Amino acid sequence: MAVGIGAMLSAAGQTPFQRMNVGTGRVDVTPDRPRLCASGDTPDPPRAYARLLSRAMTLFDGRTRIAIVNYPFNCLDVATPILRERCERELGIGPEYLVLLATHNHQGPIQIVKENFDYGRDLAEKIFGAIKEAIRNEEGPATLLFGNGYGYFTQAQLSYPPDYEIQLLKVVVGNRTAALLFNHPTHPQLGPRNMYGASHPGFAMEEIEARMPNSTAIYADACGGNQYTFAPDGADALASCKARGHELAEIALKIASGPLEDVTGPIESKLKVLDLPLAPPIPYKQAMELARGIPLDAGLRTFPDPLRDTNWIRALIKHYKDGIPFPTKISDYVCTDDELFVKKLDQPRKYPCRLEEVLGAKIGKLTFLAIQGEPLAQIGMRIKEALRERGSPAMVFGYFGEHNVYIPTRENVRLDLYQSQVIREQYACPVGWSLDVEDEMVKGTLAVVGAQLAPDPRARKSYPLRRQGA
Repeated sequence: MAVGIGAMLSAAGQTPFQRMNVGTGRVDVTPDRPRLCASGDTPDPPRAYARLLSRAMTLFDGRTRIAIVNYPFNCLDVATPILRERCERELGIGPEYLVLLATHNHQGPIQIVKENFDYGRDLAEKIFGAIKEAIRNEEGPATLLFGNGYGYFTQAQLSYPPDYEIQLLKVVVGNRTAALLFNHPTHPQLGPRNMYGASHPGFAMEEIEARMPNSTAIYADACGGNQYTFAPDGADALASCKARGHELAEIALKIASGPLEDVTGPIESKLKVLDLPLAPPIPYKQAMELARGIPLDAGLRTFPDPLRDTNWIRALIKHYKDGIPFPTKISDYVCTDDELFVKKLDQPRKYPCRLEEVLGAKIGKLTFLAIQGEPLAQIGMRIKEALRERGSPAMVFGYFGEHNVYIPTRENVRLDLYQSQVIREQYACPVGWSLDVEDEMVKGTLAVVGAQLAPDPRARKSYPLRRQGA
């Protein structure tokens, strides 16, 4: 996929790439009534310390259009399959060209609770409108410029090395910056509790747009499942959140005004489900000991029910007692809207959620990756390093589409840390991750864009990541 795009166009008798057009749109998605948020808060009254906005950018190379959308939520459940069908049917944008990216903000409605399903459906309608607006606003010719920098205000949790990289794609039309797409591998810093708000990335986008009139700033999270940005102890929540947003904006603007690489060129993309491996089940005797005191007749509970954490134990015992074959890979399941792994949905849909999805695109010289769930920072670093070893710029995002299952490292699985436990405790999977999940995630993601790890460890370059140009 990464090679021979021009040859493919010639073979198909199509016009070679000549110019890129860009368009942007946005929509306000702030709730108008109390709704449960990913933070656990239900703002009542439904006040907001900052409005929630979804921003969209379309790129059209004369043959292919890709839509890149962000939204101020932890992920986009319910709306993702609706948008995929509608964009494909009405706009000619297939799922492999619909890049749905979260800021991973926890101060917006969490869409896995049934009471918020209507909000998720409404989101699909509003975001679709933002994509249509972006298409209407397309202009050109546009130049795409890529660069990176570092934001040292995120902290890694029980893992090393940390990833501080901020990546940025600048889209210029004439002398005007039309859009800035940027990322950082971290959970956002919260603002005041019991209010809606966009966390520190929201303030960063607002500041960039104020300082660059007629531009659209689009932030989305990179692979930062085990990295966090916190307010200093005792700091005012709102002031500190704004300050952190200012810090992020300053770095993004510094990158945008520095030396950047022109990556303008034709668009090609694919979407693939990786068959990530799961561990064997724990022995039956150990399972029964684990089940002591657990209500085995409680069924599968959903967020925020406190019995949700023991769903996996009930599922484990049921598999043993009913002779149900245990899953060996995560793609053996589909995921329901309320975040439970099942063999099939009650109501079939064209695009069910089957993890682990990876969208891999080439936009000119740029390798562009969007990875489902919450890959840990060290996985993102390995992927970026492998892509840089082959000499091409790469931009890597996490939190793609729906359902944020963590993708842990080998060491995280070995120690059975929180991120490793989530597949069981939140998704009701009767088994955990295999120790090989990290390597399979890295290799599978690279394969989507025609890359691979260096076969000989001695051929690898430095780790952690080299700074570009260093």
